[in-house]
Amino acid sequence: MLRNRPLPALVVAAVGLALLVPGTSANAGPVPGTGTALTVAAAPGQTSTIPDWRMQTSTTATQAGSVISGTGYSDAGWLTVPARSTVMAGLIANGRYGDVNYSENLKKADPGDFKVPWWYRKVFQADPQPGVNTFLKLNGGVISRGEVWLNGTKVAGTDTVIGAYPTFEFNVTSLLRKGDNALAIKASPSDPAKDLVIHFIDWAQLPPDRNQGLFRDVDIAQSGAVSVRGLHVLSDLPLPNLNTATVTVKADARNNTGSPVTTTVSGSAAGQTYSQNVSLAANETKTVTFTLNVTDPQIWWPYQMGAQPLYDATATATVSGAKSDEQRTTFGIREVTSKMISGNLQYQINGKPILIRGGGWASDLFLRTNVQKIADEMLLTKSMGLNTIRLEGKPENDEVYDMADRMGILLMTGWECCSKWQNTGGFTAEDKRVAGASAEGEAKRIRNHPSVFTFLIGSDEAPVADVEKIYLDALKRADWQTPIVTAAARRSSPQLGDSGMKMDGPYWWEPPVYWYNNQKGGSAGFASEIGPGLAIPEMDELKKFMGQAEINKLTDYNATQYHLSPSANFSKIGFWGTALDNRYGKPSTVDDFVKKAQLQQYETNRAQFEAFGRDFSDTGANQAQGLIYWMQNDPWPKLFWHLYNYNLATAGSYFGAKTANKALHAQYSYDDKSLAVVNMGLEAKQGLSLQATVFNSDGTQKANETRPVPAKANGSVRVGTLPQPSGLTPAYFVRLLLKDSTGREVDRNVYWLSTKADTLNYNAGDWWYTPQAQYTDLKSLSSLRAGQVSVTSTTTPGTGGRQSTSVTVKNTGTSVAFFMRASLRKGQGGAEVLPVDWSDNYITLFPGESQTIRAEYRTSDLGGAQPVVQLSGHNVSKR
Repeated sequence: MLRNRPLPALVVAAVGLALLVPGTSANAGPVPGTGTALTVAAAPGQTSTIPDWRMQTSTTATQAGSVISGTGYSDAGWLTVPARSTVMAGLIANGRYGDVNYSENLKKADPGDFKVPWWYRKVFQADPQPGVNTFLKLNGGVISRGEVWLNGTKVAGTDTVIGAYPTFEFNVTSLLRKGDNALAIKASPSDPAKDLVIHFIDWAQLPPDRNQGLFRDVDIAQSGAVSVRGLHVLSDLPLPNLNTATVTVKADARNNTGSPVTTTVSGSAAGQTYSQNVSLAANETKTVTFTLNVTDPQIWWPYQMGAQPLYDATATATVSGAKSDEQRTTFGIREVTSKMISGNLQYQINGKPILIRGGGWASDLFLRTNVQKIADEMLLTKSMGLNTIRLEGKPENDEVYDMADRMGILLMTGWECCSKWQNTGGFTAEDKRVAGASAEGEAKRIRNHPSVFTFLIGSDEAPVADVEKIYLDALKRADWQTPIVTAAARRSSPQLGDSGMKMDGPYWWEPPVYWYNNQKGGSAGFASEIGPGLAIPEMDELKKFMGQAEINKLTDYNATQYHLSPSANFSKIGFWGTALDNRYGKPSTVDDFVKKAQLQQYETNRAQFEAFGRDFSDTGANQAQGLIYWMQNDPWPKLFWHLYNYNLATAGSYFGAKTANKALHAQYSYDDKSLAVVNMGLEAKQGLSLQATVFNSDGTQKANETRPVPAKANGSVRVGTLPQPSGLTPAYFVRLLLKDSTGREVDRNVYWLSTKADTLNYNAGDWWYTPQAQYTDLKSLSSLRAGQVSVTSTTTPGTGGRQSTSVTVKNTGTSVAFFMRASLRKGQGGAEVLPVDWSDNYITLFPGESQTIRAEYRTSDLGGAQPVVQLSGHNVSKR
């Protein structure tokens, strides 16, 4: 993000999908007692993950590492924390600060507590066997630096274990004892301005510890004389032909002994087996390569373009007929390419151009891993019609990649802005070493995932020449196959050249018409992060993390809001509220503010995605290639930059985007009043028709036209312009119905428009916004006649512990029933059920119309209550 300012830091049941993810060690939460007993595996080829830790500040644990890592050391009074636990995450899990999500409770943490190192300690049992080697593996670095001790001996110091992302493996065979063993890791304080770590910049209030500590698993792995490491698979398709593929399997065979050894490396992939004898000198490592020709391969696609088949690959090393080690992985056969079109980057998957529609992902503020929540978020991502998630500087843990592979969601990874990562010109020799190790470690970790389609080695700035070379050399060592981009902003570097992406804002309010202009963040090229800023949740959600006085303060647009950003630019509602007042009328109460906010969020989010969808079929520099909505989710409860909120509640922001991102969709253009149909699939749709109806605000029909539509594959077609009848009221409605050859409705889209247009002043503003010159007039929507509706619902059991509730709403009155929201409650008057995957919401019905929407959710989230549907609308009373 272009920020010109100084630093302010299991099996999951899914909808039609079973996601295999790691067990409980990955989940954040309190750990009872002194932790889980651990006996590490003794057989070659087995790995044990540290399940939890004891944690203490060095202010209290003042002894040396040689003492703390002794088996006789008493850690009484230490805290038991999850396997992946920054210092703050551990303190929160132990109830140190109460609810840090609520109000300003996060301020209870004393920043001084994190100016000193903290210790992590685990006692485990082992039974070392002759000929078996034991390796301690850090699957990511220690934030910011680590000192590693085992049984009184230092394994590595802070001159080695540096940064968030380098991976480390230490042979600790000689240190392992039969019976009790003690592992201790000392984590240094973190400063994102000085260390190559993780920084939340202006995304939320910052974690007081700046994510100091451990955030990835620590493993203890066993192997015999030969270890297998780095199993990965490369695939090559002779595009445009998809009938054959060349699959290359690679693995490193490492001799762990001081003598020569011969090993047999064998395995299988894509239905074929392979084997090779390898002679290794003392302590030598060789890469073993197997090339397979696959006929009629199953091709991996993003979910809107095809299926997501995955293959298994294995590699086992045997010595004298006995297993020494093994690795296995999954992979997908697909090919990602890119090209420049008039200076803008376009990605292709398996030879087909794809419009990237994504959101910027925010990790949990304290880097906790909640596998169930991540799975729920991935489902919301797919349900919303996004095909991509951008990971800026916070490459997630393995669960995200595994889920994305199985769900067909693309992932773009890369480094963050506005911290030490961006200041490549000031890198020391140590920084360069850490940067290269970070790129190589991350690339090797995620390279087998077909969902990962690009690596951005810069965000707001491209790296300087020597650091660019370091990154590219590291990615080459990792056999990185997908496009590498120098920056998310329009920057260039000596080897990679121009990025082909733009980062021209906005990051705060813009009206719907903004998105259709090719200037700045409008619908041309690849916009790597753009969004309209504020994303006010519904009142139920606000009460979960704000006190009433804080909620009431939302109508003061000049007041600093703690649940906005620590950055001055984004700490106040500001001109977002000015636009609301001018467009919809000044809210009479804070409840009225929240209600009108949903309207404004819905209409501009819908327009943003619709504009890029329409212009994907434009040409040259005007062709839309991609957009990343800033942002997708919340690291901590907040009021801005999200499509769904921290608790996975979906409001106007979400449903505006969901409407726009339907796979087959009819839409209106705010710039030229044209109509368009967008088809994201790879097959053309024949026999469609588009019905466009214009209504006055009282529901009176003013125009009604039906036109044939030839919906081409993977693009958009224009379908004339919206009828322009005379005698329209200042605010009026447009309904678009897309129907198939049988007359069945396949898409519905309702707009509220005005005879007075929003306009913009492109000669003013700043990097993060373009001001409005004139506001549309939608104030009369507040005085619509009351709508009358009937509501019926039916609940049906599903599979995998889920069920669904279908809600049918019928307009029984003579006026428009406008912007109606259904919510699912835990019994009559109960709390809202979350998360819920709604097929649609915030619906508008004209007299005599009915619509059925569907909610899917976990039965257990009802807490034993019966589901009750609550419905209210802009002019429909709550029922």
